[in-house]
Amino acid sequence: MLLKYDLNLCLPSAEDLPDSDDTPVDNELQDLIPGLLKILLASIWSERMDWFFGVDMGIYYDPEQPAIVPDGFLSVGVPRIIDEDLRLSYVLWEEQEVPILIIEVVSHKRRGEYTKKKQFYAEMGALYYVVYNPLRKRKPPLEVYKLEKGEYKLQPGEQVWLPELQLGIGRERGTHVGITRDWLYWYNQQGSRYLTAEERLQQSQEQTYLAEQKIQQLEEQLRRLGINPNQLD
Repeated sequence: MLLKYDLNLCLPSAEDLPDSDDTPVDNELQDLIPGLLKILLASIWSERMDWFFGVDMGIYYDPEQPAIVPDGFLSVGVPRIIDEDLRLSYVLWEEQEVPILIIEVVSHKRRGEYTKKKQFYAEMGALYYVVYNPLRKRKPPLEVYKLEKGEYKLQPGEQVWLPELQLGIGRERGTHVGITRDWLYWYNQQGSRYLTAEERLQQSQEQTYLAEQKIQQLEEQLRRLGINPNQLD
């Protein structure tokens, strides 16, 4: 619905529009959580150039309305990089693709994540709406909604498979930028989460260490048998 623009009108471009609403985030997690998902996706989809993940970036959906700025969003079917200056904002009448997934992180100050924003993203046509509320104690902190017949339906579980993306999304305890807590991660179809670059490096170092230990043990066994391992061909 929102992509039916009159092409005869002189519509503003991304360069003509503010790149955000100038409203600062009131919680570090609102940047860090979408940022981690973006970093992971850059590794998972390193061979693909048909996607874009925006963090705290304005989405312009109507030439007469200000941008709406989710904490994070993913679009598929658009160029990952438009030029070396990158995107200033996400303008629907230029991109011609509604984001497939929207992420909002709830802080102490509610911003309509469960009400007006949810309704707006449904009207915009975003297929998935992800809300993460780390402050929740009696309800699940992570909720994933899928758009069905114009309304968002809550998907079961806190690790949800997204078939259109061939990825799952969920939460798990881990360490990112030196902070150990629950983070949102991408998962494969078997339910295993994708590791960060730091975790892959640590895993590689641990494997190297274990291999070296194994070699040392074998050398000690050879010496006990009277064989000098340094003289073996």
